[in-house]
Amino acid sequence: MQLLSQITSLLFINPQPLSIKALAKILEVSSQEVEEALVELIKKYNTDKTLGLQILRQEDKVQMVTAADNSKIISKFINEELSGDLTLPQLETLAIIAYRGPLPKLDIDTIRGVNCSIILRNLIVRGLIEESINSKKNESFYTITLDFLRLLGISSIKELPEYERLNTLTI
Repeated sequence: MQLLSQITSLLFINPQPLSIKALAKILEVSSQEVEEALVELIKKYNTDKTLGLQILRQEDKVQMVTAADNSKIISKFINEELSGDLTLPQLETLAIIAYRGPLPKLDIDTIRGVNCSIILRNLIVRGLIEESINSKKNESFYTITLDFLRLLGISSIKELPEYERLNTLTI
């Protein structure tokens, strides 16, 4: 049961699909064990419509997503989120990425002291940051976007106040 719980948690927090091989490596189990657990999880999430989530699978990649039946309410929520002001945690995360990026998620979480998955997803949806994946390290890195620069009215990240000092500051 612990393996099912762990896979569910990893799929829930990761905005990108995960390969079975990556899950096996992270969980330190065989790919076969992950395969068997996924069969059970897919059956559970894709048949129980009360959960509001489902698991998509394409070849060796899997991802947890919201149920299609909830698309209207999800769209309403996202539109409200996108039209509202940034929250203080979102601004803090954005500043960390702007001054210190590109940064892996783990570093952002460490600097802020909390899991920033939802904040990062929101900033990506708003077009303020982008994610790139380093396949060698199997790690996501976050950087600011050109839209972020445009919204601030600057042409380079180096135009941010005290950029040179804060960018080289050691933590």
